Amino acid sequence: MAEQPASLPIAIIGTGRMGAAVAALARSHGCEVVATIPSRDNAGGAGITRESLRGARVAIEFTVPASAPDNVRACARAGCPVVVGTTGWHEQRAAVERDVVAAGGAMLAAGNFSIGANIFFAAARDAAARFAMANGFDAHIVETHHAKKLDAPSGTALTLKHGVDSALGRDVPITSIRVGSVPGTHELLFDGAFEQVRLVHDVRDRRVFADGALIAARWLAGRRGIYSIDDVLGARQAPDSSTERA
Repeated sequence: MAEQPASLPIAIIGTGRMGAAVAALARSHGCEVVATIPSRDNAGGAGITRESLRGARVAIEFTVPASAPDNVRACARAGCPVVVGTTGWHEQRAAVERDVVAAGGAMLAAGNFSIGANIFFAAARDAAARFAMANGFDAHIVETHHAKKLDAPSGTALTLKHGVDSALGRDVPITSIRVGSVPGTHELLFDGAFEQVRLVHDVRDRRVFADGALIAARWLAGRRGIYSIDDVLGARQAPDSSTERA
């Protein structure tokens, strides 16, 4: 069983607001930022190499949808597990996962790294299963993000929809709103003739995503394979280098 160092060396891929938030919280999670790779020096993932990663045991990637697949593949080639917070590249996900596994790498990607959001998903699935047995209720998802967010619907909304659709047994529509500087609000509504139930997850500070990504990075160190945030929340034990999930 591999042991994590007291201070985990990490690399940050992307120097936007999320990259800055990860850097600001790294030490509080027992992580040391040993490499930062800005997008301007990383066309097609070319800036991600064993040398540029400087001994990082995990990379954390927050960039844009067009860049994420190349960045993940480059991390796998360099032998560095990667935590991916970028959303909006779902159509390439299966191919990227195959390439990561073929390279013997590790990837943990999530539509939302907030611990509260993932508990919200579980509550939403439970509520949907109960409403599936009730008549006369429509369901709808509304997600609101800042005007600069590139993907719509958000990765969080799609994750929420997947669980609710399955539990409810029907397709639930999503309305996406892009306005101002909202970090992220997701609402699940069940509307009946005389009453309405609303489940809401509201982000007050985007540092919540950095916090979850750093928790995931410490969990991923020493592992190989493809993982999700559910694996992190379900098992916090130290990594076992022989444990894989393709």
